[in-house]
Amino acid sequence: MFPFHQRTALEPSCVATARKFVDQTLTSWGVIEVAFDAQLVVSELVTNAMRHGGGAVQLRLVAHEAELACVVTDHSQTVPVAAAPDVFSEYGRGLRLVDALCTAWGWLAPGGTRKLVWAVLAG
Repeated sequence: MFPFHQRTALEPSCVATARKFVDQTLTSWGVIEVAFDAQLVVSELVTNAMRHGGGAVQLRLVAHEAELACVVTDHSQTVPVAAAPDVFSEYGRGLRLVDALCTAWGWLAPGGTRKLVWAVLAG
């Protein structure tokens, strides 16, 4: 588990910190075959938390058999939506990328003012 600090949860550097956490964690678990895809997925989830969720609160990685779940908590209950494709748009492809790389993704609001956005990668 990686908790983002309040002062850095909205700074672009927190995406790089999240990617480094993924790399270090997966290396220590010996699950390096999905590291690149996991870093990319986590980058998109953390960026969305910063851009649309009031900042990233926490990143969790959970490995079970041949699957890896990436879970990002943010400060909002706003439902994440994969934007309609627009080749001229500078933003809006993140969740489509997550959808393409993952076997499943979704979100849940466990109560309070936060939500969890999760994505599962096959190992």
